[in-house]
Amino acid sequence: MKGIWLENNQLQLRTDIPTPEPPPGEALVRVLRAGICNTDLELLRGYYPYSGILGHEFVGVVAQGPENLLNRRVVGEINAVCGHCRFCRSGNSTHCENRTVLGIVNRHGAFAEYLCLPVENLHPVPDNVSTEIATFTEPIAAALEIQQQVALSANHRVLVVGDGKLGQLVAQTIALTGCELLVVGRHPEKLANLAARGIKTGLAKDVKDRFFDISVECTGNPEGFAIARRALRPRGTLVLKSTYAGNLNLDVSSLVVDEITLIGSRCGPFPAALQLLASEQLDVTPLIHARYHLSDGLAAFEYAQTRGVLKVLLEIGD
Repeated sequence: MKGIWLENNQLQLRTDIPTPEPPPGEALVRVLRAGICNTDLELLRGYYPYSGILGHEFVGVVAQGPENLLNRRVVGEINAVCGHCRFCRSGNSTHCENRTVLGIVNRHGAFAEYLCLPVENLHPVPDNVSTEIATFTEPIAAALEIQQQVALSANHRVLVVGDGKLGQLVAQTIALTGCELLVVGRHPEKLANLAARGIKTGLAKDVKDRFFDISVECTGNPEGFAIARRALRPRGTLVLKSTYAGNLNLDVSSLVVDEITLIGSRCGPFPAALQLLASEQLDVTPLIHARYHLSDGLAAFEYAQTRGVLKVLLEIGD
Protein backbone atom coordinates (compact mmCIF):
# COMPACT_ATOMS: atom_id res chain seq x y z
CA MET A 1 0.00 0.00 0.00
CA LYS A 2 0.92 3.66 -0.27
CA GLY A 3 1.95 5.78 2.71
CA ILE A 4 4.02 8.70 4.03
CA TRP A 5 7.06 7.25 5.79
CA LEU A 6 9.37 9.02 8.25
CA GLU A 7 12.88 7.74 8.88
CA ASN A 8 15.99 9.59 10.08
CA ASN A 9 14.03 12.87 10.00
CA GLN A 10 13.34 12.39 6.30
CA LEU A 11 9.96 11.89 4.64
CA GLN A 12 9.30 9.68 1.66
CA LEU A 13 6.23 8.53 -0.22
CA ARG A 14 6.37 4.75 -0.28
CA THR A 15 4.25 2.44 -2.43
CA ASP A 16 5.65 -0.86 -1.16
CA ILE A 17 4.29 -0.92 2.40
CA PRO A 18 2.49 -4.18 3.23
CA THR A 19 -1.20 -3.80 4.07
CA PRO A 20 -1.43 -4.46 7.82
CA GLU A 21 -3.05 -7.59 9.22
CA PRO A 22 -5.08 -6.74 12.33
CA PRO A 23 -4.16 -8.85 15.35
CA PRO A 24 -6.89 -10.20 17.65
CA GLY A 25 -8.94 -7.41 19.17
CA GLU A 26 -8.03 -4.93 16.47
CA ALA A 27 -9.79 -3.71 13.33
CA LEU A 28 -8.47 -2.89 9.87
CA VAL A 29 -9.53 0.61 8.87
CA ARG A 30 -9.45 2.00 5.33
CA VAL A 31 -8.42 5.62 5.74
CA LEU A 32 -10.53 8.29 4.04
CA ARG A 33 -9.09 11.56 5.33
CA ALA A 34 -6.25 12.52 7.63
CA GLY A 35 -4.99 15.82 9.01
CA ILE A 36 -1.41 17.01 9.39
CA CYS A 37 -0.84 18.05 12.99
CA ASN A 38 1.87 20.11 14.68
CA THR A 39 3.02 16.91 16.38
CA ASP A 40 3.69 15.41 12.93
CA LEU A 41 5.82 18.43 12.10
CA GLU A 42 7.64 18.18 15.43
CA LEU A 43 8.38 14.49 14.77
CA LEU A 44 9.86 15.51 11.45
CA ARG A 45 12.11 17.98 13.32
CA GLY A 46 13.24 15.31 15.77
CA TYR A 47 10.93 15.81 18.74
CA TYR A 48 10.82 12.01 19.24
CA PRO A 49 12.85 9.26 17.52
CA TYR A 50 10.01 7.75 15.46
CA SER A 51 10.31 5.73 12.25
CA GLY A 52 7.30 4.57 10.26
CA ILE A 53 4.03 5.90 8.86
CA LEU A 54 3.07 9.27 10.35
CA GLY A 55 -0.41 10.58 11.13
CA HIS A 56 -2.94 10.27 13.94
CA GLU A 57 -5.89 12.51 13.00
CA PHE A 58 -8.12 10.46 10.69
CA VAL A 59 -11.51 9.27 9.55
CA GLY A 60 -11.84 5.83 7.99
CA VAL A 61 -14.16 2.96 7.21
CA VAL A 62 -13.85 -0.36 9.04
CA ALA A 63 -12.81 -2.96 6.46
CA GLN A 64 -12.25 -5.85 8.90
CA GLY A 65 -13.70 -5.91 12.38
CA PRO A 66 -16.83 -6.55 14.42
CA GLU A 67 -20.12 -6.63 12.56
CA ASN A 68 -21.50 -3.59 14.36
CA LEU A 69 -18.66 -1.44 12.96
CA LEU A 70 -18.10 -3.08 9.58
CA ASN A 71 -18.34 -0.56 6.71
CA ARG A 72 -19.03 2.28 9.14
CA ARG A 73 -17.12 5.55 9.29
CA VAL A 74 -15.03 5.80 12.43
CA VAL A 75 -12.47 7.94 14.19
CA GLY A 76 -9.97 6.44 16.59
CA GLU A 77 -8.29 7.19 19.90
CA ILE A 78 -4.57 7.09 19.30
CA ASN A 79 -3.31 5.26 22.41
CA ALA A 80 -3.41 1.46 22.16
CA VAL A 81 -3.09 0.19 25.72
CA CYS A 82 -2.37 -3.08 27.51
CA GLY A 83 -5.26 -2.99 29.97
CA HIS A 84 -3.35 -4.53 32.88
CA CYS A 85 -0.55 -2.16 33.96
CA ARG A 86 -0.95 0.11 37.01
CA PHE A 87 -2.11 3.05 34.89
CA CYS A 88 -4.70 1.04 32.99
CA ARG A 89 -6.03 -0.47 36.23
CA SER A 90 -6.32 2.98 37.81
CA GLY A 91 -8.30 4.48 34.89
CA ASN A 92 -5.34 6.42 33.46
CA SER A 93 -4.86 4.28 30.38
CA THR A 94 -3.54 7.12 28.21
CA HIS A 95 -0.38 6.75 30.32
CA CYS A 96 -0.23 2.96 29.88
CA GLU A 97 3.32 1.76 30.47
CA ASN A 98 3.09 -0.52 27.43
CA ARG A 99 1.12 1.69 25.08
CA THR A 100 1.73 2.25 21.42
CA VAL A 101 0.57 5.52 19.88
CA LEU A 102 -0.79 5.84 16.37
CA GLY A 103 1.83 7.44 14.14
CA ILE A 104 3.92 8.52 17.15
CA VAL A 105 5.18 5.58 19.23
CA ASN A 106 5.74 2.07 17.83
CA ARG A 107 2.54 1.98 15.73
CA HIS A 108 2.14 2.91 12.07
CA GLY A 109 -0.15 5.88 11.56
CA ALA A 110 -2.90 7.26 9.39
CA PHE A 111 -1.03 8.72 6.39
CA ALA A 112 -1.56 5.49 4.47
CA GLU A 113 -4.36 3.59 2.81
CA TYR A 114 -4.96 1.36 5.83
CA LEU A 115 -4.26 1.31 9.57
CA CYS A 116 -4.98 -0.94 12.53
CA LEU A 117 -6.33 0.03 15.94
CA PRO A 118 -7.96 -1.82 18.82
CA VAL A 119 -11.72 -2.09 18.36
CA GLU A 120 -12.22 -0.36 21.73
CA ASN A 121 -10.47 2.73 20.34
CA LEU A 122 -12.95 3.27 17.51
CA HIS A 123 -15.93 5.61 17.61
CA PRO A 124 -18.62 5.79 14.89
CA VAL A 125 -18.98 9.18 13.20
CA PRO A 126 -22.51 10.63 13.43
CA ASP A 127 -24.32 10.67 10.11
CA ASN A 128 -24.69 14.45 10.10
CA VAL A 129 -20.93 15.05 10.48
CA SER A 130 -19.03 15.09 7.19
CA THR A 131 -15.86 13.07 6.74
CA GLU A 132 -13.82 16.25 6.35
CA ILE A 133 -15.18 17.82 9.53
CA ALA A 134 -14.75 14.59 11.49
CA THR A 135 -10.98 14.66 10.91
CA PHE A 136 -10.90 17.30 13.66
CA THR A 137 -12.21 14.90 16.32
CA GLU A 138 -8.80 14.05 17.79
CA PRO A 139 -7.57 17.65 18.23
CA ILE A 140 -10.98 18.74 19.56
CA ALA A 141 -10.79 15.93 22.10
CA ALA A 142 -7.31 17.16 23.05
CA ALA A 143 -8.71 20.66 23.51
CA LEU A 144 -11.52 19.31 25.71
CA GLU A 145 -9.02 17.52 27.95
CA ILE A 146 -8.26 20.89 29.54
CA GLN A 147 -11.77 20.92 31.01
CA GLN A 148 -11.22 17.39 32.33
CA GLN A 149 -8.18 18.65 34.24
CA VAL A 150 -9.22 22.17 35.28
CA ALA A 151 -12.67 23.26 36.44
CA LEU A 152 -13.65 26.24 34.28
CA SER A 153 -16.61 28.51 34.93
CA ALA A 154 -17.96 31.92 33.99
CA ASN A 155 -16.04 33.35 36.96
CA HIS A 156 -12.61 32.54 35.53
CA ARG A 157 -10.31 34.79 33.54
CA VAL A 158 -8.65 32.60 30.91
CA LEU A 159 -5.89 33.40 28.43
CA VAL A 160 -5.15 31.24 25.38
CA VAL A 161 -1.76 31.93 23.80
CA GLY A 162 -1.57 30.91 20.15
CA ASP A 163 -3.84 31.32 17.13
CA GLY A 164 -2.75 28.16 15.31
CA LYS A 165 -4.70 24.96 14.74
CA LEU A 166 -4.82 23.81 18.33
CA GLY A 167 -5.17 27.29 19.79
CA GLN A 168 -8.24 27.88 17.64
CA LEU A 169 -9.91 24.70 18.88
CA VAL A 170 -8.91 25.28 22.49
CA ALA A 171 -10.39 28.77 22.28
CA GLN A 172 -13.68 27.58 20.78
CA THR A 173 -14.15 24.85 23.37
CA ILE A 174 -13.21 27.06 26.33
CA ALA A 175 -15.55 29.81 25.09
CA LEU A 176 -18.47 27.43 25.64
CA THR A 177 -17.88 27.68 29.42
CA GLY A 178 -18.84 31.36 29.43
CA CYS A 179 -15.57 32.42 31.07
CA GLU A 180 -13.83 35.77 30.51
CA LEU A 181 -11.61 34.68 27.63
CA LEU A 182 -8.83 36.37 25.69
CA VAL A 183 -6.95 34.72 22.82
CA VAL A 184 -3.69 36.28 21.66
CA GLY A 185 -1.67 35.51 18.56
CA ARG A 186 0.40 37.00 15.75
CA HIS A 187 -1.90 36.60 12.75
CA PRO A 188 -4.87 38.97 12.34
CA GLU A 189 -6.49 36.73 9.73
CA LYS A 190 -6.46 33.76 12.13
CA LEU A 191 -7.70 35.79 15.08
CA ALA A 192 -10.52 37.01 12.84
CA ASN A 193 -11.91 33.45 12.78
CA LEU A 194 -12.39 33.65 16.53
CA ALA A 195 -13.55 37.25 16.61
CA ALA A 196 -16.32 36.28 14.18
CA ARG A 197 -17.58 33.89 16.87
CA GLY A 198 -17.64 36.64 19.50
CA ILE A 199 -14.36 35.62 21.15
CA LYS A 200 -12.14 38.45 22.36
CA THR A 201 -8.74 38.48 20.63
CA GLY A 202 -5.58 40.53 20.77
CA LEU A 203 -1.80 40.66 20.55
CA ALA A 204 0.86 39.97 23.18
CA LYS A 205 0.89 43.65 24.18
CA ASP A 206 -2.76 43.33 25.19
CA VAL A 207 -2.00 40.77 27.91
CA LYS A 208 -2.14 42.15 31.46
CA ASP A 209 0.53 40.75 33.75
CA ARG A 210 -0.69 38.74 36.77
CA PHE A 211 -4.32 39.14 35.68
CA PHE A 212 -5.52 35.68 34.57
CA ASP A 213 -6.56 32.69 36.65
CA ILE A 214 -5.67 30.20 33.93
CA SER A 215 -3.48 30.45 30.87
CA VAL A 216 -3.20 27.86 28.10
CA GLU A 217 -0.01 27.75 26.04
CA CYS A 218 -0.59 26.50 22.50
CA THR A 219 2.38 27.87 20.55
CA GLY A 220 5.19 25.44 21.33
CA ASN A 221 7.74 28.24 21.47
CA PRO A 222 9.52 29.96 24.39
CA GLU A 223 7.95 33.34 23.70
CA GLY A 224 4.46 31.86 23.98
CA PHE A 225 5.39 30.23 27.27
CA ALA A 226 6.74 33.52 28.61
CA ILE A 227 3.50 35.32 27.74
CA ALA A 228 1.36 32.63 29.33
CA ARG A 229 3.48 32.65 32.49
CA ARG A 230 3.60 36.40 33.06
CA ALA A 231 -0.17 36.62 32.60
CA LEU A 232 -0.92 34.48 35.64
CA ARG A 233 -1.91 35.74 39.05
CA PRO A 234 -0.36 34.05 42.10
CA ARG A 235 -1.75 30.53 42.50
CA GLY A 236 -2.81 30.56 38.88
CA THR A 237 -2.75 27.53 36.57
CA LEU A 238 -0.60 27.18 33.47
CA VAL A 239 -1.75 24.50 31.01
CA LEU A 240 0.74 23.31 28.39
CA LYS A 241 -0.87 21.94 25.23
CA SER A 242 2.26 22.10 23.06
CA THR A 243 5.17 19.79 22.49
CA TYR A 244 8.62 21.38 22.21
CA ALA A 245 11.32 20.07 19.87
CA GLY A 246 14.04 21.77 21.93
CA ASN A 247 14.64 22.57 25.60
CA LEU A 248 12.65 25.28 27.35
CA ASN A 249 14.32 27.63 29.84
CA LEU A 250 12.12 28.84 32.66
CA ASP A 251 12.38 30.61 35.99
CA VAL A 252 11.45 27.80 38.36
CA SER A 253 11.86 30.04 41.41
CA SER A 254 9.05 32.30 40.22
CA LEU A 255 6.78 29.26 39.91
CA VAL A 256 7.53 28.43 43.54
CA VAL A 257 7.11 31.96 44.85
CA ASP A 258 3.81 32.49 43.01
CA GLU A 259 2.68 28.90 43.75
CA ILE A 260 1.83 28.28 40.12
CA THR A 261 0.21 25.00 39.12
CA LEU A 262 1.75 23.62 35.92
CA ILE A 263 -0.31 21.05 33.99
CA GLY A 264 0.65 19.08 30.93
CA SER A 265 -2.33 18.22 28.74
CA ARG A 266 -2.69 16.01 25.68
CA CYS A 267 -5.31 13.37 24.68
CA GLY A 268 -8.97 13.85 25.54
CA PRO A 269 -12.56 12.52 25.29
CA PHE A 270 -13.70 11.46 21.81
CA PRO A 271 -17.44 11.08 22.57
CA ALA A 272 -17.64 14.69 23.80
CA ALA A 273 -15.74 15.92 20.74
CA LEU A 274 -18.07 14.08 18.35
CA GLN A 275 -21.08 15.45 20.22
CA LEU A 276 -19.85 19.03 19.78
CA LEU A 277 -19.36 18.44 16.05
CA ALA A 278 -22.77 16.78 15.66
CA SER A 279 -24.49 19.66 17.47
CA GLU A 280 -22.56 22.21 15.38
CA GLN A 281 -21.30 24.06 18.45
CA LEU A 282 -17.87 24.42 16.83
CA ASP A 283 -16.89 25.71 13.39
CA VAL A 284 -13.76 24.08 12.00
CA THR A 285 -14.28 24.82 8.30
CA PRO A 286 -12.26 28.10 8.36
CA LEU A 287 -9.29 26.14 9.70
CA ILE A 288 -8.93 24.05 6.54
CA HIS A 289 -6.34 25.77 4.37
CA ALA A 290 -5.54 23.06 1.83
CA ARG A 291 -6.37 19.56 0.65
CA TYR A 292 -3.88 17.20 -1.01
CA HIS A 293 -4.14 13.66 -2.31
CA LEU A 294 -1.94 11.13 -0.56
CA SER A 295 0.22 10.90 -3.70
CA ASP A 296 1.10 14.56 -3.14
CA GLY A 297 1.77 14.04 0.56
CA LEU A 298 5.31 15.42 0.50
CA ALA A 299 4.04 18.66 -1.02
CA ALA A 300 1.32 18.70 1.64
CA PHE A 301 3.95 18.54 4.38
CA GLU A 302 5.95 21.31 2.77
CA TYR A 303 2.86 23.51 2.60
CA ALA A 304 1.85 22.64 6.18
CA GLN A 305 5.16 24.09 7.37
CA THR A 306 4.49 27.41 5.66
CA ARG A 307 4.06 30.27 8.11
CA GLY A 308 0.42 31.13 8.69
CA VAL A 309 -1.04 27.86 7.38
CA LEU A 310 -3.60 26.09 9.54
CA LYS A 311 -4.97 22.60 8.80
CA VAL A 312 -3.82 20.64 5.75
CA LEU A 313 -5.86 17.54 4.95
CA LEU A 314 -4.79 14.44 3.05
CA GLU A 315 -7.46 12.86 0.87
CA ILE A 316 -6.68 9.16 0.94
CA GLY A 317 -9.83 7.18 0.06
CA ASP A 318 -13.43 7.58 -1.04
